Amino acid sequence: MAKSSILRELWDFARVRKKWWLGPIILFLVLFGALIVIAKGSAVAPFIYTLF
Repeated sequence: MAKSSILRELWDFARVRKKWWLGPIILFLVLFGALIVIAKGSAVAPFIYTLF
């Protein structure tokens, strides 16, 4: 049995259980995480951390 990726399992979960509202939440979390990783070493970092 081949291992499924996390994205594949998440897609199957949403499709079977009709949890389509999870899509925008997951997309936001991924984009927000990418923003923090990209801005970690830049001059923008202090401004991002003040939001929290």
